[in-house]
Amino acid sequence: MSSRPTRRLFLLRTIAAGIAVLARRVAGVLTGRPHVPEAAAQEPTSVVPATSVTHGPFLGHLTPSSARVWARCSEPGRYSLVAHGPGAELVSVAEAKRENDDTIVWDLSGLEPSTRYRYEIRQEARTLFSAADASFTTPPPQTTPSVLRLVFGSCAREEEGDRAVWRRMAALNPHAVVLLGDCPYIDSTDLTVQRTRYGEFAAVTEFAELLRSRPLYATWDDHDFGANDTNGLLPGKEFAQQAFIEYHANPSYGDGREGVYTKFRMGGVEVFLLDTRYFAATAPSPIADGPTLLGTAQWEWLRDGLRASDAPFKLLASGLIWNGAVRPGKPDHWDSYPEEREAIFRFLGEERISGVVLMGGDIHRTRVLRYDTRELVGYPLTELVTSPIHAGVIVEANTPHPALIHDSGEPHAFLFMTVDTTVSPPTLYARFENAAGRELYSLTLDSAELTAA
Repeated sequence: MSSRPTRRLFLLRTIAAGIAVLARRVAGVLTGRPHVPEAAAQEPTSVVPATSVTHGPFLGHLTPSSARVWARCSEPGRYSLVAHGPGAELVSVAEAKRENDDTIVWDLSGLEPSTRYRYEIRQEARTLFSAADASFTTPPPQTTPSVLRLVFGSCAREEEGDRAVWRRMAALNPHAVVLLGDCPYIDSTDLTVQRTRYGEFAAVTEFAELLRSRPLYATWDDHDFGANDTNGLLPGKEFAQQAFIEYHANPSYGDGREGVYTKFRMGGVEVFLLDTRYFAATAPSPIADGPTLLGTAQWEWLRDGLRASDAPFKLLASGLIWNGAVRPGKPDHWDSYPEEREAIFRFLGEERISGVVLMGGDIHRTRVLRYDTRELVGYPLTELVTSPIHAGVIVEANTPHPALIHDSGEPHAFLFMTVDTTVSPPTLYARFENAAGRELYSLTLDSAELTAA
């Protein structure tokens, strides 16, 4: 049989098939419906991507008997955090919601002090996240003598060259990580922008690995609040607050309505993380002449917290530095609110509050200052300034101050702190270092020298 008719028939069928495909594509353009190949058309059209954990998990507020864990999921829904301890399995169920950008915080209770727990994230019977380093160890009771390790930092970006500092922090095996603002840089109060930037920051691998087994505590400064050198008059600050809450697992956030101030106690130290943005310049000071920096509710919270604290050391930490020695023309510091600052110092003296140490960030310098506050407070106040985690040092911020005892401009800088209550009197050792582990400056304070005579 000749092959010519078969070849002719094949060509005709091929041309006809091509015309049919072209016709369907043209029809799709005209109707607005995409062309679907026949093979694909036979597949189910309702396939939903598998739910996953897109960010985290990160450890949040940790106590001898409880833990908070944060994550972001790809879909809204109910998820379980399962913690495995010695002879016990604890489960916390929480819900990720679209209105919270699918972020979620689990609260675990009933934990034992000084105990290691492994954890995983599940949805029904399916495990969404499990890792060898997904674990935490609860601290001992506060009254138990201990040696506590903390790292503090401010001003961080996501660049590849900045990430070694997170690895260095992890190598020190701190019991907690404390960030004092500008982590990350957002410079907008638009809620979508805020969420996007927090998500990009949380996606940094080295940062995520650090927080998988160590609790994060944080406050904000100007760039994550919304814009450079801004105060509480900034429009849209409520959206910045919403995003901050969505992407952290702090113990609390302000008074539950406004602000993000919070505090936590570990071992021999209580850390008061102040909010020096949300209330700044919004009203007269409740305790002094001039405008307020903290606002009435935050001042009352700080006053009551300091009165009640029996920690040997009490850190008053804010994004702003406590003095005015910054680059020329910059008004963004506690020195712009001198009456309120002095009233706080006077309160410390009148109430005989011992063990207070000041902390700040923001200015892209490592600095230590010791103020002669013996008349007001009863002892000299020391301020520890740590910045930046990223590479951007500001040379102009090396300005003189009569209380200054150390200044250095070093990229990738942070503060490593050890609080030892196994000795008498308890001691606080502060070591500033860079990502390579090189010491920039160190000092030791003991609780006896931070007590009114």
